Amino acid sequence: MRPRFPRPVLAAISAALVLSAPVLASAADVKLVRVWPEYRETSRFVRISEYFGGKEKAPELIVRSQPDSRAGYYFLARFQSAQALPGSILAIEYFLPGDELARVQFFPIDLPKGSRAVLAGLTGADWPGRKVEPTAWRLRLLGPAGTEVAREQSFLWSLPPAPPAADAATPGS
Repeated sequence: MRPRFPRPVLAAISAALVLSAPVLASAADVKLVRVWPEYRETSRFVRISEYFGGKEKAPELIVRSQPDSRAGYYFLARFQSAQALPGSILAIEYFLPGDELARVQFFPIDLPKGSRAVLAGLTGADWPGRKVEPTAWRLRLLGPAGTEVAREQSFLWSLPPAPPAADAATPGS
């Protein structure tokens, strides 16, 4: 004999599955294909259309920490998504040489369905200069519900923290 559940219990279980399906699907259906980090000068963004009174146009979605500054350290990330994710956030966490704590920048993006390149830049006062490279970095795409749906990181990001240094002056010696 099969167990029978009351209708309200079945309705509650069905509703929970239906409501969680988009969240579960979005986590499995988004892939961060590749990340190319590099410093870019302002001149790399000037296109011929701007000389004729147009605005900046690019094949990828460009977001910057300081919108009025173009020069800076950029992460070109290509996403593949089975569904559109409007209201998403791209979080870039990074360490600069000498930093003990990670810095973080958040970029709101509307990720469309299909393949999309996003060029996220740490620009202006948010990046110390042309010759500086991040020690370690991690990119995370947070979906509309705030859950992580894709991630990529540098090799150094995954290393365990260094053990604390032993005190040279030990009491009793």
